[in-house]
Amino acid sequence: MIAPYGASELRPLCVADADRPAALETAARLPQVRIGRAAAANAVMLGGGYFTPLTGFMNRADALGIADSMHTADGLFWPVPILCRAETLPDLGGQSQVTLCDPHRDHAPLGILQLENCEQLSNDDLEHLCQAIYRTTDAKHPGVAEFLAQGEWLLSGALQVLNHSYFADEFSQIYRTAPQLRAEITERGWQRTVAFQTRNPMHRAHEEICRLAMERTGADGCLIHMLLGRLKPGDLPADVRFKAIQAMADSSFPANSCLIAGYGFDMLYAGPREAVLHAIFRQNAGATHFIIGRDHAGVDDYYGAFDAQTIFDDGVPPGTLAIEIFRADHTVYSRKLNRVVMLREAPDHGPEDFMTLSGTKLRQMLQNGEPPPPEIARAEVAQILIDYYQSCPNNIPD
Repeated sequence: MIAPYGASELRPLCVADADRPAALETAARLPQVRIGRAAAANAVMLGGGYFTPLTGFMNRADALGIADSMHTADGLFWPVPILCRAETLPDLGGQSQVTLCDPHRDHAPLGILQLENCEQLSNDDLEHLCQAIYRTTDAKHPGVAEFLAQGEWLLSGALQVLNHSYFADEFSQIYRTAPQLRAEITERGWQRTVAFQTRNPMHRAHEEICRLAMERTGADGCLIHMLLGRLKPGDLPADVRFKAIQAMADSSFPANSCLIAGYGFDMLYAGPREAVLHAIFRQNAGATHFIIGRDHAGVDDYYGAFDAQTIFDDGVPPGTLAIEIFRADHTVYSRKLNRVVMLREAPDHGPEDFMTLSGTKLRQMLQNGEPPPPEIARAEVAQILIDYYQSCPNNIPD
């Protein structure tokens, strides 16, 4: 099994079941701090061991160090600050511990923070962090807009996570922590595992990328790792995505070669830096290889098409990560070859040799109950999506 990032073993920060009642009693006595969804998602990832070797939330010096050099103040390579920010604070009364309250569950206790620093971020700090992390301060960028709305108070210190928020309950069939994924990979006997990030159902092109990556890396299996947190308006609910991906896997992957799981985090849309973060927590989950394609974690035109790949050449120090990157190009169905190909591997093709379908056109077909071509989506997958769109009021999903 591949080693976790930066540590000899995983560091999940969620308290053991036997210790939870006492921890909840302690949490009830402490000052209650209401945090936003970004801090809650960070806590869930820390609790699930995905952010090993971190032991809690970063302070201002760490955040600015990561912005400038992708290193914390003590020298740990890390691409995106893991912060706990709040808009307002209660009277802390000199307490060295505070309870962080979950915005998703009526502000129920989510974690106990050993409060080492309580700092205030200036507007200059926020602008500097945005420019470094997102390469822009444009508030139209969804990641920037979310980042600027999180509050100016920065709380840092070691963290005890009390639960996995709503993810373990609402997505019990697919939500998995990093230790759980490592255990399942071990149980399956996989020596090499390719991880694929998705927030959407998988089309034939996605399916083929996973298959190519497995073949070319000699992988035993593919971890299809679904994001369960905040998406963009119009994205499909997690249960629909899971059903569609499961149908694809059942019909096209050999037995014991595909593991579908979800994790509790939000999309940051931070492009290259987010790609590195994705690689780190896939290494922690036990994957030996990670697929990064065109415009990974990007949005609109804020990043170059392959910036999320080249950052591993010019931004990640050699030898830092044990996980290897499988660099994929845009994939499309070739009429000449009767199969899905990566564009860079089809230099003799012209536009007329490819079968393409825009996302808008595909959605229109599904809303109208019309199956897309089998070269684009498998029939069993398309039917699940048609059923969903047809069930939406006025044929428009939430």
